[in-house]
Amino acid sequence: MCCEPGNLVRCDWCHLNQPQINGIRAPFLMQGAVRELIHRFKYRNLRAAAPELGQLLADYISTHPMPGEVIVPVPLHPRRLRSRGYNQATLLAQVFGKLTNLPVVDRLLARRQDALPQVQTGSRQQRADNVRGNFECISGASGLDVLLIDDVSTTGSTLSECAAVLKEAGAVSVWGLVLAKEA
Repeated sequence: MCCEPGNLVRCDWCHLNQPQINGIRAPFLMQGAVRELIHRFKYRNLRAAAPELGQLLADYISTHPMPGEVIVPVPLHPRRLRSRGYNQATLLAQVFGKLTNLPVVDRLLARRQDALPQVQTGSRQQRADNVRGNFECISGASGLDVLLIDDVSTTGSTLSECAAVLKEAGAVSVWGLVLAKEA
């Protein structure tokens, strides 16, 4: 399935490029008040928003079930984590995990390089090139149905690259759940 909110089939790009992720779901479009809240959460240290944002994801899953037996947040490179002080995906995953009774495995994936932030890239191809080879699975994923958590999906490149690495390590399925999809 595509990451377009409400789209239950793959878009033309997904059909042509066959991303490794099984599907991406987003309850919101990245616009208006949602955009402002996510930007404050991610870039202005508004960690206090994590419980409400995690609740929104849990509410969405209750009406739009997705496969997944473990939750894996998309990792930040250690340098970016030190700079920001927290990983917004990990905060979301922790709240979401408590609300859904699913375990959070935050040491399954790691970033190899401190690549350019995706927001600073342009085209879909540049985004895909920017994350290619940038992740590694650092512990066993064999037989797991993984639910990847992140804040935003623009092209799905980051989530798809994470899914490729997890599937190479033996994951059965990898689905992405994000707060918002870029319009």
